[in-house]
Amino acid sequence: MRFGLKPVRDWRLGTRLALGLGALALTVFVIVGWVMVTSMKDFLDRRLDDQMVISQQGAAKEVEYYGKITKIPPDWFAVVYKIENGGVTPLPGDQQPQDREEFDALAKQALTADKFETEYLRDEGKFRLRACQVIKDEYIVVSAAPMQDRDGTISQLVTVGVIAFLAALVALVVGGQALIRKGMQPLSDMADTAHDISSHDLTDSGDLAVRVDSRGGGVEVEELREAFNKMLAHIDTSLVARTAAEQRLRRFIADASHELRTPLTSLRGYADLFKYAAANEPGEREKHLEKLRSEASRMSVLLDDLLLLARLDSAATEPPLRPEELDLSVIAEAAADAFRAGRPSHALDVDADTVTMTADPTRLRQVLDNLLTNAAVHTPAGTTVSLKVTAENGWAVIRVSDTGPGIPEADQARIFDRFYRVDDSRTRQRGGSGLGLAVVQSLVQAHGGTIELASRPGSTVFTIRLPRRP
Repeated sequence: MRFGLKPVRDWRLGTRLALGLGALALTVFVIVGWVMVTSMKDFLDRRLDDQMVISQQGAAKEVEYYGKITKIPPDWFAVVYKIENGGVTPLPGDQQPQDREEFDALAKQALTADKFETEYLRDEGKFRLRACQVIKDEYIVVSAAPMQDRDGTISQLVTVGVIAFLAALVALVVGGQALIRKGMQPLSDMADTAHDISSHDLTDSGDLAVRVDSRGGGVEVEELREAFNKMLAHIDTSLVARTAAEQRLRRFIADASHELRTPLTSLRGYADLFKYAAANEPGEREKHLEKLRSEASRMSVLLDDLLLLARLDSAATEPPLRPEELDLSVIAEAAADAFRAGRPSHALDVDADTVTMTADPTRLRQVLDNLLTNAAVHTPAGTTVSLKVTAENGWAVIRVSDTGPGIPEADQARIFDRFYRVDDSRTRQRGGSGLGLAVVQSLVQAHGGTIELASRPGSTVFTIRLPRRP
């Protein structure tokens, strides 16, 4: 079994941020500590050098009269040299080191200029040495001051600094990680929400009522939370639309199958009757053949409507309209003439103003035919149907109304659905396949218009608004 740390890129973001903050703080602490220690060293060295200069300057008279130095700190060393014949000769004294090798070398250098050196004296330790001519061309004094106090001060400063910086670093990393974890809690909530979404079965359900409700985290997190919730709302809306579309598709397929199965069954039955009549009752053949034609014609109309709806649904790739300049009143009059000829049981009032516009005349005629036919089929004989065409503020307005029993309020919301009938029994005694109003709505929308329904007992009005110049 192999054990090892995970790669840094696999660590949690909070841990990486805390460690990065710690590394940055450590770098700053090292720089600050180095500057502080270096500054302290320079300060202590300058102060020690100044003390040595003052001490040697104060000993000038004593050296001139007695040839030695007596007034120096007890832990210092001092050697007086006599300048003779271009060389130096050490004079006896009380506070001289056992080994004067470093002193002698520095005294010779002082013949030309004052000198400072840091040396390790044998059996004595580390000292700061200064050589200077206290009396020009006569005497040179070499003094040595111990550096143990200075080094001890620096060591203590380094120790205290390291301990303080390490304590601050640990507190910064631990406290920073806690603050980062608290600040990133809203992000964790979003991750939990995402995991919660993944546990939902969205195959057949469009309900995604999951949102991030936490607060805090700053402006950026709030913006991210708002964007995340907007995304979820958009997904929720899309899922609802997809679910509704799938349900409509299933219903459409079921209804289309049912609608096609009925005429196909009738065709098969009439074909069998025609075959039987051809062999046994020749006089019945024309009757059965006419039935075959009627069912084939009804199935053809149904397939034409389905094909038209499919083309309207895919209008981006296959435009179903052929627009041209036309007079809407002419189309309305033609549709009215056809209605009067085919539906003599219903009175029709026409009030059509001259309205010029750009549209597909064939499809507009189909819209009017479907609305008029719908009014005749679903109202009793003797009902008055009205067709009115006007122009309003750049729009062509068509109103088709009747004085029939009206459409129940519960059915009005779905009246334009494909294969939807107010009568759920699917009887065809009053005709219709449930596609007429769906075709009307699709054609109106393809022209960039709208259709509205207002219905109550005694009055049903379909209002179409089409742009005259799309």
